[in-house]
Amino acid sequence: MHEVRPPSDVNAVVGGYLRDLAFAQASPQKMYGYKRAAAAIFGLETPLTELVAADGTLPRIPGIGPGSTRVIREVLESGHSPTVEDAIGHSDRQADITRRRRLRQNVLSRAEVVRVLRDPSYGGPSSDEYRGDLQMHSEWSDGSPTVDEIADSCMARGYTYAAVTDHSHGLKIAGGMSMEEAAEQRRAIDAVNASLGGRFHLLQGVEANIDIAGALDLDDDEATTFDLVLAAPHSRLRRNDDQTHRMLAAIAHPHVRILAHPRGRISGSRAGVVADWDAVFAKAARLGVAVEIDGDPARQDLDYTLARRALAAGCIFALDSDAHTTAQLWYADIALAHARLASIPADRIVNCWPLDRLLGWLSERSGAAS
Repeated sequence: MHEVRPPSDVNAVVGGYLRDLAFAQASPQKMYGYKRAAAAIFGLETPLTELVAADGTLPRIPGIGPGSTRVIREVLESGHSPTVEDAIGHSDRQADITRRRRLRQNVLSRAEVVRVLRDPSYGGPSSDEYRGDLQMHSEWSDGSPTVDEIADSCMARGYTYAAVTDHSHGLKIAGGMSMEEAAEQRRAIDAVNASLGGRFHLLQGVEANIDIAGALDLDDDEATTFDLVLAAPHSRLRRNDDQTHRMLAAIAHPHVRILAHPRGRISGSRAGVVADWDAVFAKAARLGVAVEIDGDPARQDLDYTLARRALAAGCIFALDSDAHTTAQLWYADIALAHARLASIPADRIVNCWPLDRLLGWLSERSGAAS
């Protein structure tokens, strides 16, 4: 097994440089162009080092123009980009670019995800052990697919179960469901399950919002109507004050089973919640609440470094896509890669459990222990 170190992810390095170059531009059009180029590099399934021909030429990559190609060549030849550093030096946004660099730490490119999943020497779960995705969104809140489309797409990925976890009614900005809408969704999910005859099981979950005091936007009676309650922070994510109390209070809620995208970070944009994470992980482990590795490429939250600390604290984990379209279900692979980099055993990952064990865990109530 590897002694896991921060991966040498050339696509992430190049993509990061292109993001820096974007923010060094005075022209909005050029900024957009370099952002698009960065996204293209982060989304490649093959490392750039494997795309370079023997004569040093690169194939045409959609979204990559001459300026971006120059940056790629520089990084491949020397590990850094004088072009980007010069642009930053002449920019009036140096402090902002430096801040954004810090906020990109431990973000994996798609090529690195593919490499980690294929390398048998890593510990942690394999794709074959992953049985179902426990965070995704449908047309009932801020997603686009129907529950039928979700079931079909998850079955196509080989899953045996999944949870639809639309936003709760308190998060209006994300189209949170009213309880009347949740009852309609329940009937739709029941119909899907009846039609599948046990070949696949769709759970009705909900992503509840954690307010600044740590309370949820669901009362106890509302929470009990769902198969699964995730709790996640969606506000006060750019503050520097300690919010440990907020996260501890959310974990102690008797119906919460998963602490979703715990920090609420967005790569290159915001750091998310500041907290004593070791204390949060210790309480989650004690109460049997799973901490999530959210695979959304912009989130990757927890990342593998914090996941290692959660593992050491005794936590169990949920690895989820946070998909809002069926095309985004592959984001679960990103969560799997972080779990493998953190060497998390499959038995500590609720998505790797058989359905009966998962349902048994969901039926437990940890209580509001302190």
